[in-house]
Amino acid sequence: MKKVVVFGAGLVAGAHVRYLLDHGYQVTVASRTVAKAKELVGNHPNGRPIAFDIEKEGDQRLDEIVREHDLAVSLLPYVFHTRVAKSCLRNRKHMATTSYVKPEMQALDAEAKRLDLVLLNESGVDPGIDHMTAMKVIHRVKAEGGTITSFMSFCGGLPAPEANDNPFGYKFSWSPRGVLMAGRNNARFRRDGDVVEIPGPDLFLNYWCVPVEVEGKVIPFEGYPNRDSLPYAETYGITKARTMFRGTLRNQGWCATLKKVADMGLLAETESDLTGLTYAQFMAKLIGKKSPRGIKQAVARKIGLAPINFIVAALDWLGLFSSAPLPAGCKSPLDVLTATMLAKMPLAPGERDLLILQHQFVAEFPDHKEKITSTMIDFGIPNGDSSMNRTVGLPAAVGVRLILEGKIASRGVLVPVIPEIYEPALVELQRLGIHFTETTVKV
Repeated sequence: MKKVVVFGAGLVAGAHVRYLLDHGYQVTVASRTVAKAKELVGNHPNGRPIAFDIEKEGDQRLDEIVREHDLAVSLLPYVFHTRVAKSCLRNRKHMATTSYVKPEMQALDAEAKRLDLVLLNESGVDPGIDHMTAMKVIHRVKAEGGTITSFMSFCGGLPAPEANDNPFGYKFSWSPRGVLMAGRNNARFRRDGDVVEIPGPDLFLNYWCVPVEVEGKVIPFEGYPNRDSLPYAETYGITKARTMFRGTLRNQGWCATLKKVADMGLLAETESDLTGLTYAQFMAKLIGKKSPRGIKQAVARKIGLAPINFIVAALDWLGLFSSAPLPAGCKSPLDVLTATMLAKMPLAPGERDLLILQHQFVAEFPDHKEKITSTMIDFGIPNGDSSMNRTVGLPAAVGVRLILEGKIASRGVLVPVIPEIYEPALVELQRLGIHFTETTVKV
């Protein structure tokens, strides 16, 4: 029986672990909160929960765990992936993650090839399923003699329309800190042949309306750039595309609100002593005000808004002007915002989340031009797995199967843009209910 260790027991681990257990693997879940690991494996005879805190334990303990298994999955924060990968190399084990390939991970490619190992990255939903479905269309167009001249892709994890009931239009189905930190990223993309570069502080000033049909109703979402899109022109083999864009989808009002949140410094990780402060005192300290009296009006002035404004109302709803004490253990503004949003904006029992992934291609053929739209609309299961849990965890689990069953011949640091990965993975995902609809219009 093949053995897999999954590091991390967070919001996207459940479907991943159950899939591996259901397919006959022995699965160890290693988490600093062993109760979460126990919950994931339940009473399954092939499941084993263990306590492991990668921030506190050394490489010797990490190596001991990795050495006992055939493959390691890192569902930890991305900053720990390379450490797990290096342990896999030391112990000649395969690895899978759902996160972006960082330079330090890519630097391990030659060694992984030398050791005949697969380090599979970007195997979630975005990145992950987006790569697979994009390459399916791109390879088909090329086989038919066409060229992709424009590629735009949007992805968003959101509350389902009936659960969209707070001023932010958002509920957390994955790492709250990750969602917020993504709001500080620089962005770069190509539009009509011109490279557009957007510094992090201006990210939320650059968005536009993206209408998507959801359950028979067209909803206008906000789409804004997601990191650096340009390397994917080479990854996808569409370097001649005049437009190359990958973006994030959110409900209306998100960008304007998060812009002001960022302007106030609430996304900063600068640590200070926040012990004993109320929210109002914290906000006063943040904007340089001596007293918390009139803090709502003072914050509104600081960010250039009238006190009666939907953004100020959203901050008020969040409780940032209240006399309640800050959550325990907060050391930075980002800590405060993360803890507060997580407490106020979870998916309630019985609520569905929504995952939207849409690619928009323009393909030019010798005798005509086509606009191809490929869309995934996926809902979470009420009182069951969230869509985010399934669409992140299941592709990675399928990738693990492909590696351990010897169906991936390539070696090194991989992403799922090659047919030997994406073709069987998409077939399996469709069987699991994760599928795309495609429309083609001649233009």
